[in-house]
Amino acid sequence: MFKWHKGGRFESEMFDPEKQEAVIRGSICTREKAAGFRNKEDGTFTEIMLIRSYKDIERFKEKYGIDTIKTEY
Repeated sequence: MFKWHKGGRFESEMFDPEKQEAVIRGSICTREKAAGFRNKEDGTFTEIMLIRSYKDIERFKEKYGIDTIKTEY
């Protein structure tokens, strides 16, 4: 779910640790990584940002107040 903000930008809703878990999804073939949230009930994944470096992971964790994040392939 996204909210519309001034300047024509979208911002994702807040992370709800009761209903979601933070995950980094990685592709073995392309080595592309994306950070997002997986719904604990139905397993759907919502991609939030592309991960290009360790700094991106730290930025994602800081923005959503996450201490640990697991990676799945």
